[in-house]
Amino acid sequence: MSKKKKLRNSVKAVIIQDGKLLVLRKKNGNGAYTVLPGGGQKYSETLHQALKREVFEEISAKIKIGKLIHIREYFSEKHGFVYEDREIHQVEFFFKCDLIEEYLPKNGHLPDPHQKEVAWVKLDQLDQANFYPVTLRKVLSNLKKDDSPVYLGECN
Repeated sequence: MSKKKKLRNSVKAVIIQDGKLLVLRKKNGNGAYTVLPGGGQKYSETLHQALKREVFEEISAKIKIGKLIHIREYFSEKHGFVYEDREIHQVEFFFKCDLIEEYLPKNGHLPDPHQKEVAWVKLDQLDQANFYPVTLRKVLSNLKKDDSPVYLGECN
């Protein structure tokens, strides 16, 4: 049986405070890793609507969405994370965001699969946190002086 191929848009919130990045800690059969809050865009949602919904579902926080800072394309079969039943070509939009209210990290009412907790990670410790996408580890650490392109291309 052939695998179902899927194209989807995804939005991610880049929330940085005091030199720390807000991340989701996850764990699956491959081990522990961290990612940004966010997720898939639904039909008839704008990117901003999808990001606000996903962030609230995963971390129970309201956000103010700022500048689009990066776009990347992700092909699961090129990076060893292909799902058993499908191959994904995902276009991800990374927005700089701010929390609207004081926030203590906690899982939202509809966390991602494998999501264990929400945490702040120091920008200089993204390697130790096994942060994905790997390409953004250095980019986010140097966000203010970064001259990387908005479109990152196909990368992990």
